[in-house]
Amino acid sequence: MDRARTAAQAQQHRTTGRRGAAAGLGAGVLLALLATVVWSGSFVATRGMAGTVPPVQAVFWRWIIALAAVAPFAGRQAWRQRALIRGHLGYVALATLFGVTLYNTLVHQAGLTTSASNMGMIMAASPVIMALYARLGGERLGARRTVGMLLAALGVLLLVGDGSLGFDFGAGDLWMFGAALSFATYSALLKRKPAELGGPAFLVATFVLGALMLAPAYAVSLAVQGGFALTPGSVGPLLYVGVFSSAVAFFAWNKAVSVIGAARAGVVYYLQPVCVAGFGLLLLGERTGPAQLLCMALILGGVGLGARR
Repeated sequence: MDRARTAAQAQQHRTTGRRGAAAGLGAGVLLALLATVVWSGSFVATRGMAGTVPPVQAVFWRWIIALAAVAPFAGRQAWRQRALIRGHLGYVALATLFGVTLYNTLVHQAGLTTSASNMGMIMAASPVIMALYARLGGERLGARRTVGMLLAALGVLLLVGDGSLGFDFGAGDLWMFGAALSFATYSALLKRKPAELGGPAFLVATFVLGALMLAPAYAVSLAVQGGFALTPGSVGPLLYVGVFSSAVAFFAWNKAVSVIGAARAGVVYYLQPVCVAGFGLLLLGERTGPAQLLCMALILGGVGLGARR
């Protein structure tokens, strides 16, 4: 009787564990999807600000707004963990450089000369870079993942080469390549985040450091280019990228990576080109032609194949 009861309890614990793991996976996927959709909208907002808000100024105010948005909820934890943040300041600064300072500045710079759809499709190649980082870290990619990366790379080359394999890239496309590299580096660094450092505290620290890193460039931009007019066309997109694309999306993405890992979160990120193309069509009137659809299929198919194990 006792043996049967013990076996039944063990089976119940295994069932509960599987259900808990499934629930955690589902929550992680939903968080990654939330971040992906919100970031897709940020490319449209960035493109909409092109010509009205200088890129460095847009990024600086983005993080000031983001900090104001998260401080009421995360400021207390950041203050409690201030000694821990100082102890890991080198890591936090490196993550800030790639994920906050460089990535977003490059995206805003790209928005001056390339379409939102192109921005989203080039960014879809960042999971391929994540896979390369994994290979450098000793992980075997295998034939399937290698073929997937080659297909995705072909799609990106065709996209930015206007249907040919020539290397006549536009300036905005090149800026986006740099942004994709920065985001992939940031996502790889998230794997090394100290477990004892809380997610909200980490977010506040990166926002503060990001604004400080950008402050000198912001001062130069203000002196050379002047400020920008506070109009609905500038304030609205800034609020979106500051509150939603920065505070909400970065928290959701960081949490998703901690729950399901960068590889699984990256699979969800592959949906970004489709979301960006849809937003670009609805909000900016940017139409996606047959050549772009072909490139999108190659990129999505390649990164999807490359993500499978």
